[in-house]
Amino acid sequence: MIKKKIFIATGGTGGHIFPAYSLAKSLIQKNYDVAIITDTRGFSYLKNFKFLNIIKINSSPIEKRNLFRYLTSIFTIIASILKSILLLVINRPKVIFGMGGYSSFPLCIAAFVLRINFIIYENNMVVGKANKYLLPLTKKIFVSYKELEGIPKKYNKKIFEIGNLIREEIITSNLISNRIDSYNELKILVLGGSQAAKVFAEQLPSIFQKLQDSGVSIKIIQQCQEHQRTQLSEFYRNAKIDYETFSFSDKIIEYYSKTNLVITRSGASVLGELINLKIPFIAIPLPTSADNHQHKNAEFYEKKGYGYLLKEENIKEKLYDLIMSLTKDKSLIKRIISNQRQYSDKNIFRNLNIKIEEIINEKN
Repeated sequence: MIKKKIFIATGGTGGHIFPAYSLAKSLIQKNYDVAIITDTRGFSYLKNFKFLNIIKINSSPIEKRNLFRYLTSIFTIIASILKSILLLVINRPKVIFGMGGYSSFPLCIAAFVLRINFIIYENNMVVGKANKYLLPLTKKIFVSYKELEGIPKKYNKKIFEIGNLIREEIITSNLISNRIDSYNELKILVLGGSQAAKVFAEQLPSIFQKLQDSGVSIKIIQQCQEHQRTQLSEFYRNAKIDYETFSFSDKIIEYYSKTNLVITRSGASVLGELINLKIPFIAIPLPTSADNHQHKNAEFYEKKGYGYLLKEENIKEKLYDLIMSLTKDKSLIKRIISNQRQYSDKNIFRNLNIKIEEIINEKN
């Protein structure tokens, strides 16, 4: 039996890459022939997964800082669309899955030109620029939550809510447990996104020291940029704070298993993982995120009662007080975990497979 081909277009940040990896792994298990088309950054994340068929086609966002950059970016996008058309003519997959971001745009446009059905996925709470351009052309729009902003009502019939496309091992993990009793000691995991957060390494250690000096028992597990590890380690040793540092890791579940509170940027993927693992979090959005999507993500999750939102500009003034309130009033943590327990993405891969099969069969 010939396997049905599906191409997944992704690239750029981990927020696009890791959902693509989760999707690819699930589809391969369903006996599809899967290829991931990505850029250089995406390839750097995915190259260690030997079972993946990875094809590299670089693209570019539209650069508007000056005329030269603008023309160069347009040329790069056109070149990547032409390469994508050639790739699709040769391979002719049944369906294309675009994960959002500028790296997915060329392959989706090529699919439209060749009349190959494509799907776009949006996991943030505001639709991204690339996906916004593709709305009129796509077959379906898969979203994490229907409450997202930026999709005109005329496309409502295309929208299908699937939930958070995260790693299956997260959804099926046995880490989910009652963490209330463990809050006599705070085990804080600090995450800065796939690139790590420089500001966290600069501002958080002194706050953690203040917490320890106030009698709070803490352990810190902190993601940081590689060049920051020595400085951070020296600080925590001198402060006599139990700590562990790491740079980027594709085995993040090992760190989740050691923690009972997470301080994180508010990319959609990481917040989706945390609510499925029932880990309380403090989300500090990246202020420069496109369309302020990280703030909108964190705001949505806070309104649901899944965690807390803290602006980066308020770290020094408010983070210490917020963490102290969580240690003094256990009902705050209990409420977060109770709210998180009302949510699960356990059916996402089954729902995805059903919907993809429907799209493939519609064409045939």
